[in-house]
Amino acid sequence: MSSDDELDALSGSGLVAEKARRLAQLDDLRSAGRNPYPYRFDRTSTLAELRAAHGSLEPGTETDTPVAVAGRIMLANDKGKLKFFHIQDMTGRIQLMVSKADCPEPVWQLIEQLDLGDIVGVDGPLRRTRTGEITVFIQHLTILCKSLTQPPEKFHGVSDIELLLRHRHLDLIYTEGVLDRMILRTKLIDSVRSTLRARKFYETETPVLHAIAGGAAARPFITHHNALDIPLYLRIALELHLKRLMVGGIERVYEIGRVFRNEGLSTRHNTEFTMLELYEAFVDYHEMATLTEELVAHCALTATGSTQVVLEDGPLELAPPWRRVTMRDAIREHAGVDVNPGLPVEEVRAICDRFDIPHEPAWGSGKLMLEIYEKTTEHRLRGPVFVLDYPREVSPLARVHRDDPLLTERFEVIIGGRELANAFSELNDPIDQRERFEAQARLAAAGDDEAHGVDEDYLRAMEYGLPPTGGLGIGVDRLVMLLAGVSSIREVILFPQLRPETLGAADGVTGEVP
Repeated sequence: MSSDDELDALSGSGLVAEKARRLAQLDDLRSAGRNPYPYRFDRTSTLAELRAAHGSLEPGTETDTPVAVAGRIMLANDKGKLKFFHIQDMTGRIQLMVSKADCPEPVWQLIEQLDLGDIVGVDGPLRRTRTGEITVFIQHLTILCKSLTQPPEKFHGVSDIELLLRHRHLDLIYTEGVLDRMILRTKLIDSVRSTLRARKFYETETPVLHAIAGGAAARPFITHHNALDIPLYLRIALELHLKRLMVGGIERVYEIGRVFRNEGLSTRHNTEFTMLELYEAFVDYHEMATLTEELVAHCALTATGSTQVVLEDGPLELAPPWRRVTMRDAIREHAGVDVNPGLPVEEVRAICDRFDIPHEPAWGSGKLMLEIYEKTTEHRLRGPVFVLDYPREVSPLARVHRDDPLLTERFEVIIGGRELANAFSELNDPIDQRERFEAQARLAAAGDDEAHGVDEDYLRAMEYGLPPTGGLGIGVDRLVMLLAGVSSIREVILFPQLRPETLGAADGVTGEVP
């Protein structure tokens, strides 16, 4: 059964007849000179504002002046000469009531043509009923949008996540918490912008189409520019263009932008996602760590009212300071082995074999160390914790560690066993950078589809002089996941990438995609 078929089943039988009935109503409205899709409606307040303003209304009393509200009909209760409705806007619900005895006949006739899903505007006094329910008593009614499809009867009880995502419009209407997560996301991004603005960072926008994929180890999407007759890549990171701006003298800069990686889908990965990347001159990764913990804590406080979040295994405090541990020490603590990039590669391969970690012949000790960390340790770190000092081999854009040439001044933030942020003391030596790029190019030539070539334009910019710089990247979607207390990235992206429901005839197959 396809998701559309399942949705039809949820909506009950007789859908064709029901749509025909609604279309006939539509014709009747138009024949009567009523526009079922008017241009506007002047409401006096949202439903939440209405409740807040009149929360002290005594039972059995009403407001001195009528109110005007609008929303979608979610519930209808027909008592003959007395009708009740519940309407919903994005702020909440409220009850409507109308009595035939107190209602003009044209309005009553219009009310009798209402269906679940219709969007209406109503005018009338606001009363608190003797049962305590805040209620708008309908004096005038306008159909703002006639719904032609019967809403699903049981959508609020659907457990099929993919069905919900394919019909996100219904998910927003009927599933509790979905709209709240989207509002939380907006508050979080506003908090990021206000925090960085206060620190005198400047927001910018950089190109989405790149001549060379770079700034991260990831497989890009490839497209073609017809006019220039050249291949282009959807960006996999924001980094390299932002650092060119640093060369140009902008000492604090950031971007909140979409990036694209042609990789698998999971609860933590979507093919396109939102990144915050920022760069600050004359600081290193230690200052980036301080900025990270302060920024995340402020976002949590602004968006949720607390610096405490609730994970599956209990509450977690995000207020600074956060723990700091090197990758080497974290592996030693959780896997019971001591591994570092200076060990002979055969020894590190043997450690991988001990833990049944797959590895490639071309990988050096640094890459193998990272694999050991990711497979044995990362998921065990509850955090919040800064994991410091990554191998040079896997950090082509990070500065060599001042105390160990086989390491870089890089950290990742781990919270609840998941990576949230990545930061460097940025590499600003153009000669060293060229050597790193050339090493990546050799890996790409050997078949590594996440390695990339030499970006000559970026190297030319670096040769003019990039000041000492700290850089930070935070996955915005993962931060929303953390604050919303959800476990899948698809729950915080309105329209995540999904597998097509069917394959077309051109593909030589038909039927459902598993």
